[in-house]
Amino acid sequence: EVQLVESGGGLVQAGGSLRLSCTVSGFSLDEYAIGWFRQAPGKEREGVSCFSRSHGSTYYATSVKGRFTVSTDNAKNTVYLQMNSLKPEDTAVYYCAAASESARWFKMVANNFHSWGQGTQVTVSS
Repeated sequence: EVQLVESGGGLVQAGGSLRLSCTVSGFSLDEYAIGWFRQAPGKEREGVSCFSRSHGSTYYATSVKGRFTVSTDNAKNTVYLQMNSLKPEDTAVYYCAAASESARWFKMVANNFHSWGQGTQVTVSS
């Protein structure tokens, strides 16, 4: 069974940092692309970053480029999203998701991702 579990969210002041974790099971990081998405109240879910280990490619949304970084620990089947220089507008529930390599995962469109975690809340205070 494919599962993704996020952790690491919390409350942080503007300018601070958080590291989110996405631990996966039921598949290896070589099999699927992994995306990070976020959804703020009243807004649509938006793509933050996505990467494919098999493709060796990582993409970031313009709004987070230079501030967020994706990394992996293959031994732990975990993907990290390091978030630096956080802004109040980064406040949202953050999700990780898996997409087949054949899907257009690099578009960071939620519908292309077939499995989702439960989400973790990130709140950035001003």
